[in-house]
Amino acid sequence: MPKDPRAVAVAAARGKRKRNRRRHRGMGRSSKILRLLPLLAACCMLEAGESVLKVPGTGKPVAYGGRFSNAKVMIPDTYRPKAREMRGAWVATVENLDFPKHADAASFRRDYLAVVDNLKKSNFNTIIFQVRPMNDAFYPSKLNPWSRWMTGAEGKTLGFDPLDFMVKEAHRRNLEFHAWLNPYRVVSSTRLRKAAYLRTLAANNFARKNPHLVLEVKRKDGTYSLLLNPGEPRVVRHILATVREIVENYPVDAIHFDDYFYLYGGVGNSDHSTFRQYNPRRLSLEDWRRANVDAIISGVKRELTDYNRRSGRKVAFGVSPFGIWANKKSMSSGSLTGGNQSFFSQYADTRGWVKKGWVDYIAPQLYWPFTMDVAAYAALADWWADVVRGTPVNLYIGHGAYRLGADSRWHRGELADQLRYNTKLREVDGSILFSYRNVFSPSNPVMRDAVGKVLREYWKTPVPCPPCGNVRR
Repeated sequence: MPKDPRAVAVAAARGKRKRNRRRHRGMGRSSKILRLLPLLAACCMLEAGESVLKVPGTGKPVAYGGRFSNAKVMIPDTYRPKAREMRGAWVATVENLDFPKHADAASFRRDYLAVVDNLKKSNFNTIIFQVRPMNDAFYPSKLNPWSRWMTGAEGKTLGFDPLDFMVKEAHRRNLEFHAWLNPYRVVSSTRLRKAAYLRTLAANNFARKNPHLVLEVKRKDGTYSLLLNPGEPRVVRHILATVREIVENYPVDAIHFDDYFYLYGGVGNSDHSTFRQYNPRRLSLEDWRRANVDAIISGVKRELTDYNRRSGRKVAFGVSPFGIWANKKSMSSGSLTGGNQSFFSQYADTRGWVKKGWVDYIAPQLYWPFTMDVAAYAALADWWADVVRGTPVNLYIGHGAYRLGADSRWHRGELADQLRYNTKLREVDGSILFSYRNVFSPSNPVMRDAVGKVLREYWKTPVPCPPCGNVRR
């Protein structure tokens, strides 16, 4: 019988649809594969250039988060420098850690020139020099006395302006000069009680003139720490005036604070009367203390923003805090760590400062190795990269070169491993080494070899500093 033409047409249409569906399915699979190819290629390229980081001596894989995560750490096989990256060194003057006292201007100039020449020759691009170690000054100031760490006696001058000289010589070598200030510290440890110690200071020292604005805290070893009271409005005004005095008189590239805010060991009840007097919002003691530190950080940022707008300059503000903001056990947004926490110990909300744009760069002190059980380097570097992601704040990692050779965890390859790991993280804009002395006068063979490898192989060519935060140079 002849086939019904309508049936033939329907059958043909069905066959065509089936063929089209098969073709479309094939094209769909192909297009999906094509879309994935760049990701797969990138993944393969990264994996091809990385290796599992292993514990020296045992060959076991390093645990990514110490006791909190046993995932493997993948580390690049080579160091890939960025076109612009921070390469800085801290020069600590407190206790003359990196820079000695001097009897005359000539010896000061000679020793400082050796510092900047060494940094330049080794392809550093930034010097972070401590100009206010203990409520004092390495420059002629109307607010603070000459530092005892400069001459051996507080209030004694060398007869010239050291900061003017230092900034000019740094700039002559294309080094950025970051003026490092400790905001509150009067003395770290003394056996004298407050009244007796303050009498040892220069007559124009703010702490001596205002003993009621100084906290006295007894330490576990029986000695005393003295610091300016962060809750006192006059203290805030004094510190902001100090910052203003520096930037209005010297072409520094940045104001730099370290990790010392409230004391690591706490301040007990030494500030309770201030808490009762200056707490209009009825905050808890802990939140009130954090608000006091916030006032300094936000205040410095406002000062510099206003100064930059008036002057046309681009002075940045950076803070180098303790490396742990908060442990994940304490705060859901914290890190995979189990150590001291700046949010609770120093009342420093460092994560909040980044998110609020109160700093142009943050340089957390990650002074721990990859194998640190409660503060593993990889997990912390990743955490800080996540904090700055999506903000204009630069992230520089502070590396504890002074720890090299201290024990088996601080082996010859540790510093190099950390710098290579940093190159995995787009948000990391460079490194700062603590400190100058450990780089150029290493105290043991491990330190010498570890630092030498970085300088010879990783920083063998110069690069400029990156643009910083909201301050674009």
